[in-house]
Amino acid sequence: MPATTSTTSRPLSPWPRCTPPQFLLESVTIGLPGGLVGAAAGVLITVVVAVVRDWTPLLEPSLAAAGPLLGAVIGLTAGTYPAWKASAIEPITALRRG
Repeated sequence: MPATTSTTSRPLSPWPRCTPPQFLLESVTIGLPGGLVGAAAGVLITVVVAVVRDWTPLLEPSLAAAGPLLGAVIGLTAGTYPAWKASAIEPITALRRG
């Protein structure tokens, strides 16, 4: 996460403990659409291959629905460490490091 992101959101939050949830929400917000696009691409590729080969496409709706949820979980997992680090650093220190 860029130093400028943590230096602008940390002083703007009413309490320092609000910083980690802000970063985690951002991570989930990025991961969820990524999972949605990935699931849609998987379904589309499955249907196209089935049509080209003259097969009947068999899709499990629960697996397609799991894609966005998995993307959100991956985003949450990937954002945990940066959120923890951003909450521990003082804004002026982040600015000095660049």
